[in-house]
Amino acid sequence: MIRTPAMLLLSSASLCLPWPACAHGQSTHEGMGANVWIDDGGWGTSFRTWAPNADAMYLSGSFNNWATNTHPMVHEGDGIWSIDVNGVWAGTQYRFVILNDGDTHFRADPRARALTNSVGNSIVVNPNQYDWQHDFEMPAWNEMVIYELHPGTFGVIADGPFPGNFNGVEAHLDHLESLGINAIEFMPLNEFPGEQSWGYNPGHIFAIESHYGGVEGFKRLVDACHERGIAVLVDLVYNHLGPNDLGAWQFDGWFENGLGGIYFYNDDRAFTPWGDTRPDFGRGEVRMWLRDAVMQWFDEYRVDGLRMDGCRWIEWTDAGVNPDGWSWMQWINDQLDAQYPGRFITAEDMSDNHWITKSTGEGGAGFDSQWDPHFVHPVREVVESGDDEWRSMWSIHDALTFAYNGDAMQRIIFTESHDEVANGRQRVPEAIWPGNADSYYSKKRSTLAAAVIFTSPGVPMMFQGQEFLEDGWFRDDTPLDWDRADTFAGITDLYRDLITLRRNLSGNTRGLTGEHVNVFHVNDWDKVVAWHRWLYGGLGDDVIVAANFRNQSWDNYRIGLPGPGVWNCRFNSDWVGYDDDFTDAPSWDVHAEALPWDGMPYSGVIGMGPYTAVIFSQSPACTADLTGDGGVTVDDLLIVIATFGTTDGDANGDGTTDVNDILEVVQNWGPCQ
Repeated sequence: MIRTPAMLLLSSASLCLPWPACAHGQSTHEGMGANVWIDDGGWGTSFRTWAPNADAMYLSGSFNNWATNTHPMVHEGDGIWSIDVNGVWAGTQYRFVILNDGDTHFRADPRARALTNSVGNSIVVNPNQYDWQHDFEMPAWNEMVIYELHPGTFGVIADGPFPGNFNGVEAHLDHLESLGINAIEFMPLNEFPGEQSWGYNPGHIFAIESHYGGVEGFKRLVDACHERGIAVLVDLVYNHLGPNDLGAWQFDGWFENGLGGIYFYNDDRAFTPWGDTRPDFGRGEVRMWLRDAVMQWFDEYRVDGLRMDGCRWIEWTDAGVNPDGWSWMQWINDQLDAQYPGRFITAEDMSDNHWITKSTGEGGAGFDSQWDPHFVHPVREVVESGDDEWRSMWSIHDALTFAYNGDAMQRIIFTESHDEVANGRQRVPEAIWPGNADSYYSKKRSTLAAAVIFTSPGVPMMFQGQEFLEDGWFRDDTPLDWDRADTFAGITDLYRDLITLRRNLSGNTRGLTGEHVNVFHVNDWDKVVAWHRWLYGGLGDDVIVAANFRNQSWDNYRIGLPGPGVWNCRFNSDWVGYDDDFTDAPSWDVHAEALPWDGMPYSGVIGMGPYTAVIFSQSPACTADLTGDGGVTVDDLLIVIATFGTTDGDANGDGTTDVNDILEVVQNWGPCQ
């Protein structure tokens, strides 16, 4: 049970009463920032901050009617100032009063967990107050499907407020669970200026955006995600801060060259495309400040992973390579691996830098995976082109086969993300036919691209609304159009079916969770590509994908197959059940012929509609499957009859072949389950 001040009996005569709050000089409690405490001496909050250039400091707040000189802080040394205040608890508002060379500065706490708003007062938070309801086990990385969302535009409900919030996001979690999503990546959640933003301008790196729902709101949302088996990933921005409403800007009054003071570079290294606000990654106190902000997500919010935004601007400055930033990323990843093993820590670098995902022992940055430009750009170029003749099947080949450091799981693959659907770029259906994102061509080629995502090696990711053909481009002032989820329910079903296959939820496409790929068929003339995916290989594991990038149907197209037997058609993106405009060109189960093709020992004839992907696999073997072809058929029955009285036709595993084996065959007739 969490004890609150109201539950304590203040029986000791030595205790200060809660109002007015009593100061007790230098803090005797650990921790930077504001930290509530309960001990034998009473209850209150310790305040500690770093201000090496301050001549004196005071604590001001709602507890002392915002007096500026009644609660002096004590200098502990090394620029650290602290104070214990009895009777102050969670919910109390406060600021630091800093005296420097005759000037007085009123500052928010750079480590404040909450603020009234981005330019408002800091608020004391009890991080142990929330009663967590659900434990959670992170999904295996090779089985993860990520959904990137922006709370302000995703978390909007009918008749609800705009921008949206954490409650609105929770209201849509059933949709994501039904879709098969098992990881959400939230665009940045730290307190930013105003109520609307992408989030890539954090003003306070320890605080949760107040408009979204703050500390308690986000914890409830994490709990709700975990209840549904959904991991929570959070996007962090440290390559620059702000540049507006920065709580740490010129914090203790010192700065050089008109720049940010103790928390920032004060020379050319400060410059970024978004403002001259790059943190000083070489200064120990700043490195720890950033490190503690990272760890807070795991320590207090139980998140399951992080994405580090814009790593290029951490490892590089206008002055060149920044060893401070590189060593900071290495340190953070080593810390996370040691304290939170198994968490998924990813990077956005987008510069073909294999060192980002190499281990720190090799000199790499130590991230687990990174966003992959080798996938998104060529795949989008192929499907967005208005001319079939310009579609390069070798670009698809290269997108399928690329890997960082030989490890397919070191890349996150997608066609839509917050960056790829804004800043001059549009949603894929919109880019295919601007102004007509609901067109046949937009639907066909965008879903063809989706099939490539979910059948390629790597960790697949989609952006909010992609599953119902959200049009236009991403804007933080425009809510997601949830009506389209009804209008294009069939397209949502298509994504659901692809995710089911990608996660092997039906038990017959395990190969899509593997790293192995063999693009064995590249026909740049007819615009057809086919590839083989596998984890270990064998029935229920080997998967064959064929994709037709031309506006033409095929009903007699031969491709290679890796093994004999029946290859069941698991998915046909041209099925009319997905959309009434689709042609419903037939695709069928394929019986492998002993005719070598495409460098494979077997082959078969398939059918494909225009701009269509088809997926094949074999059912896992079962007891009555005596031929090992993934199903129980007349061939298995004939084996039982021909081997009566021996052990060769033992379908039920009792050591002999008799009438019980005939019954076993009949009861399991059809594909193995």
